[in-house]
Order: sequence, then C-alpha cells, then structure tokens
Amino acid sequence: MQPKYDAIVIGGGHNGLVAACYLARAKWKVLVLERRSLVGGACVTEQVFPGYKISTAAYVNSLFRPEIVRDLNLNAYGFEVIERNPASFSPFLDGRYLMLGRGVGEDAAEIAKFSTRDAQAYPKYEAMLARVASVIEPTLMQIPPNVRRPRLGDLETALRLGRSMQRLGSGMTDAVQILTGAARPILDRWFESEELKGTLATDAIIGAFMAPSMPGTAYVLFHHVMGETNGKKGVWAYMRGGMGGITQALARAATDLGAEIRTDAEVAKILVKDGAATGVVLANGDEIAARNVASGVDMHHTFERFIDPQLLPPDFRDAIARISYDSASLKINAAIDRLPSFTALPGREPGLQHHGTVHLCPDQDFIERAYDDAKYGGSSREPVVEFQMPSSLDPTLAPPGKHVISMFVQYAPYRLKDGPWTKRLKDEFADRCFAIVERYAPGFTESVIDRQILTPADIEERFGLTGGNIFQGSMSLDNLFAFRPVPGYADYRTPIKRLYVCGSAAHPGGGVMGAAGCNAARVMLRS
Repeated sequence: MQPKYDAIVIGGGHNGLVAACYLARAKWKVLVLERRSLVGGACVTEQVFPGYKISTAAYVNSLFRPEIVRDLNLNAYGFEVIERNPASFSPFLDGRYLMLGRGVGEDAAEIAKFSTRDAQAYPKYEAMLARVASVIEPTLMQIPPNVRRPRLGDLETALRLGRSMQRLGSGMTDAVQILTGAARPILDRWFESEELKGTLATDAIIGAFMAPSMPGTAYVLFHHVMGETNGKKGVWAYMRGGMGGITQALARAATDLGAEIRTDAEVAKILVKDGAATGVVLANGDEIAARNVASGVDMHHTFERFIDPQLLPPDFRDAIARISYDSASLKINAAIDRLPSFTALPGREPGLQHHGTVHLCPDQDFIERAYDDAKYGGSSREPVVEFQMPSSLDPTLAPPGKHVISMFVQYAPYRLKDGPWTKRLKDEFADRCFAIVERYAPGFTESVIDRQILTPADIEERFGLTGGNIFQGSMSLDNLFAFRPVPGYADYRTPIKRLYVCGSAAHPGGGVMGAAGCNAARVMLRS
C-alpha cells in the first residue's frame, strides 16, 4: 500500500499536536489520530456539568514552552493566559493564613507572620532555585545524549551540560540534591516554619506516589519553578476557557498548516515491515500507511500493546516493562453555587484568597501520614487536598454567580489492597476531602451542585494513561533526561526504524510543556 502520509501521530494530546504542527510546517503530510471524540489528551476543557467548563485533568499552565507559542503563533489561534496573583493561599485552623507569589516584599511580609528568619531566607532560596533552573531549563528543549552508543554530537551535548554545571560553582551541590534528593531535607535546611514548609512540600508530591522525605520529590518540587507566564519566571496561570485553550489552539494551528486530525480513531496496532514502521491499524480494522509513525501515548501502549514484543530487542523490551506507572493522585471536579468563605479570610466575592492554589496542609508530617496509609494499600484517611477556583478570574467557565473548582488530591492508589475502586469508595474518599475543606471554609459542602471523581483507574480509562500516571511514567532520576524512556533511546528514536516517541513518556517528561513533541519533530525532520 502506497503511503498517503509522511507521518502519522498517535494521540492528539498537547505533545502530539505540537509534533504535528512542526511537521506540517515543514510541508509534511501529517495525520493525527485521537482515540477520544475531542483532541487534547489530558489537557482538555469539557462540559462535565451542563453550563460549566471543566479542565478535567490538567488544570494550570506555566510549563508550556514560550518558544512553541511564538513559533506557531498560537496567540492568533486563541491561546490566552490569565496570570494568577497570588500564586497560593494556605489557610490554617488557628485563623492565620499564608499568601505567596505576590512579589518579593509581599511574600516576605507574609512569611514573617510565621518566622522572621524564614522571611529573610526565602528570597535566597528562590535565587538558589533560579540558578539551578538556569542550567536545567535549557535541557528541556535539547535532544538527550545516547548514553549506550554515544555519537560525537552526544558527547558535545554532555560536555555543554558539564560546563553549565561547573559555572554553578558551589551551587552544583544544590543542583545535585534537587535532581536526586528528597524535598523534605532541603526544605528543613532552609526553613523552620512548618506552615511554609507544608505549603511548599505539597508541590513536591503532585502526581508522584511518594512522600516529601523520599528521593525524587525535590525534582518534582523544582518542576514548579521552571515555567513562566508572560515572561515572568515561576508564575503559573489559568488558560482562558480552561486548559483546552492550549490544545484547541494547537489543533487550529495544525489544521491551518495542513495537518489532518481524526477523532474517534483508536489505534490498535503499529504496522512493522522489515524492521521499520509502515503505518497503523485502527480498532475498526482500517489500515493507514505512512512513511513515519510518532507515538504520543505512553510506552506500555506503544510497545506492549501496539507492537508484537518479538519485534523488539530483549533488553529494550525488559527496560520498557520496568517503567513504573505507580499513581496515587485523584482528581475531583465540582460545580459550586458560591465561592468558599475561609475562616482565616472570610468573603464569598472573588478575592485574593480565591485566585491561586489553595493548600490545606498544616505541616510536612500531615503529608507523611497521608502517604503511610497509601503505602500499605489504603487511601489516605486524611488526604492532602489542594484546589483551584479558576472561575474567580475567568467568568466564562460558569454561569453568572456560579463557579468551578478543581481539586487535586493525594493519596488514592490505583490498586487498593481490599479490591478495586467502587462508587461507594470513591464517594467516601471525596466526602473525606470535602470534610477537610469544611474545616477551613464552613458551608463548602452544601455549596456543591455536582461533582466528578476521577481515581487513577478512571484517569487510565478516560485518558489512556497507564496506571493513571499523569506523567506517562515515573519522574524518578532513573527515568529522566538520557534515561527517559529507557537508556539508549532518549533521542526520540526507537529500535523500530521510522517509529518515534513524542509524548510525555520521552524527555523531558510530564507536565504540559510541549517540549517532547517539538524535540521529536526536530529529530524526525533531520532524519
């Protein structure tokens, strides 16, 4: 069968769409195949409740690469960010609260309510993170070296990275600890206030089945300072109209560039002939030929479901099988008839306390105890709850006077020791989450009009993310940069010729960045 397309992209998530845009811009004939009825993957806006626009999975933006926005002129296609100020609000049961992200002076004054020493240390801590980011952030848009079979270009990449690390001087120790260590020892070294440390520590566990005391959480924490909004480093934003604003803009750009996008087009098999990808077979039996195939879905689907394992080298097959998809993150989306009024800062009209992420975490031990429950196969008796109310800044998301709320909760394991998640277990867990919010904002529960509860199992079924892992695989040190998805194949190529990976399973990993899609397209075009 003569190929009709230069490239088929499996999966219409943000990375797949980015790859499609760059390939189509280079005049390749591109087909994007999306299993669901709408493009976007886990970066979508859906009307889960009539009249309400919900960012069903991904909920805030900062990491999406500004280079991609500029290259593809996404602002012309509806890409619009709404900057959050403050970034976070942490109420406490003693009536105090902590706001962060309003500026150096305001942050210092807020932290000083809990510790004068911490108020003085915080700008130095942020400066340390910025220095490390100056080395790490440029690697997001780099093709990682092949550590098993290095070429000259790989050695040059490694040398440049080594020189960048050298320029950190004594700060190299900080970089190594952030890349390899646990968040808690770092926070304990810098600060004394548990209120501040608890707030910061929640960012170290998002999407990870780990406690802040475990190695690997420092890098997850660091992830939250690498992005930018409107040129402002570390500032997070909502997308106008929800997170689907990113992927809908990408889809419009891709279509304008000549790419074809098909929804309700589930891939069942990747066709391979003489060691090279030649196209795909859809679940309905249709065969589509292409000169190249790029997979934006995770490695379990790509290599353990879509391809006959016997076509893969045994060492590669074994490495793919070892990728961890452990997840304990649960998402609750809700429609509410009024904003919560916090005891620490009352008021139901949209105010500063409603604009950013609300952290309900008194200290780091609270997180550790929640993790202990999950470690032994249960869901947290006292979950770690954080949530956003994007409608406080974007009235297009809900009817007048009403609002949407997006809760991200730890820990709710994919596998429970007593059996699968049932509706009763989901409701009981959500009720525990709402009870925690109720402690800080009395009357919250009765304000809820409707709710959607997505366990890791639901996330897997809905978005095709194995294990419900939002990063398409662990973000531990052994699965980053030159080791992602597996050593020797971090350059977006695979053992199958003309088959590439372009999703979050590849470098630089999870988060709504678009870097993997862009990098993969660059490799494909060079090839």
